[in-house]
Amino acid sequence: MSLFANCACGRHGSQAEHDSDERIVEEAVLRAAIPDGALRRRLLQAVGASTALAALSAVFPLGAAKEAFAQGGGKLEKTKLKVGFIPITCATPIIMAQPMGFYSKHGLDVEVVKTAGWAVVRDKTLNKEYDAAHMLSPMPLAITLGAGASAVPYTMPAVENINGQAITLAMKHKDRRDPKTWKGFKFAVPFDYSMHNYLLRYYVAEHGLDPDRDIQIRSVPPPEMVANLRADNIDGFLAPDPVNQRAVYDGVGFIHALSKEIWDGHPCCAFAASKEFVTTMPNTYRALLKAILDATAYARNAGNRKEIAAAIAPANYLNQPVTVVEQVLTGTFADGLGNVRKVPDRIDFDPFPWHSFAVWILTQMKRWGQLKGEVDYQSVAREVFLATDAARLMAEVGLTPPKSTYKSFSVMGRAFDPMKPKEYVASFPIKRA
Repeated sequence: MSLFANCACGRHGSQAEHDSDERIVEEAVLRAAIPDGALRRRLLQAVGASTALAALSAVFPLGAAKEAFAQGGGKLEKTKLKVGFIPITCATPIIMAQPMGFYSKHGLDVEVVKTAGWAVVRDKTLNKEYDAAHMLSPMPLAITLGAGASAVPYTMPAVENINGQAITLAMKHKDRRDPKTWKGFKFAVPFDYSMHNYLLRYYVAEHGLDPDRDIQIRSVPPPEMVANLRADNIDGFLAPDPVNQRAVYDGVGFIHALSKEIWDGHPCCAFAASKEFVTTMPNTYRALLKAILDATAYARNAGNRKEIAAAIAPANYLNQPVTVVEQVLTGTFADGLGNVRKVPDRIDFDPFPWHSFAVWILTQMKRWGQLKGEVDYQSVAREVFLATDAARLMAEVGLTPPKSTYKSFSVMGRAFDPMKPKEYVASFPIKRA
């Protein structure tokens, strides 16, 4: 007799969980059958999901696939994997999962590969040199939509970290804290398609500066930012950590503002993989995602942060003094202005890929001219940010997933309604759209 009374198949704790699993299989089959995301969306809009799935059932054993998924497990299609990362604390779960045994716990032999910059990460994953990668959370959206590169269907099943960035200025600017005085400043961000770029643009625009006319913004790989600040090539940067803390440690910069002061709880980096990897290696994908979620759950516990700092500081990972990494992860840090601040959630780890995060990112891509034409915000968010996969596996590693995939929030006091993205874009006086 089944232990569960509230599910059609008898294997789930509720009918909602049963339906969620069925949707995972249906979405995976549709993605595999029609890889072109735009074409798939048009088809679904034209005939509806039920009709499309009924047609697919005639040529694909959809019922058997659902049955196999419900039973779980299955042999890993591949156990030796390469996952690329940039040496920043945003990649903490992906990095720590190697030395701390989270990958091996789930049957995987993962080589985490330090990579020079985001364009290299993107290209190596597209060329299949990496099976999956640490990416900036906007990158899977940009890759899927063909912004900055050829369109390839990509996914983001987990956020790597929330918060964890800061605006750092050169020491010579310690008396220029008002952004209205920053005209002519040269800033670095890690990549055009990054939360860093969008948050810096948002921040200066809210203070009346046009980020394309009043300041200069250039892309610089995070490992090169402090050297550029020291050489006076830039006036500051909005960067991931530990770059900001290293500038303080080296005495060349001070922390002007933490990114959580712009938007508390914003996504930063992500675990990303191609839709091809997700659909052709479902068991390996599941094991890899579960290992990373398992590591994320461990990283959420503040009591584990010093242990993690010691594990990821060495040269083959972050190549930073342990004290620099500890200051970031524990939130007790020197700000470069003679103060020791205590901000426990300076960086935090919450893996859920909220669809509302994706919609906000898309509004900023639209606002600054990176996307042309009409954007189906909610559809793209659902296609790329795999909230259903994350929710299912979060529960298995002791995390509590939210019941909805959308939430409202505020950025610098301006409320964001993810159901009204067009109105949000139109509301900004400074924009390219």
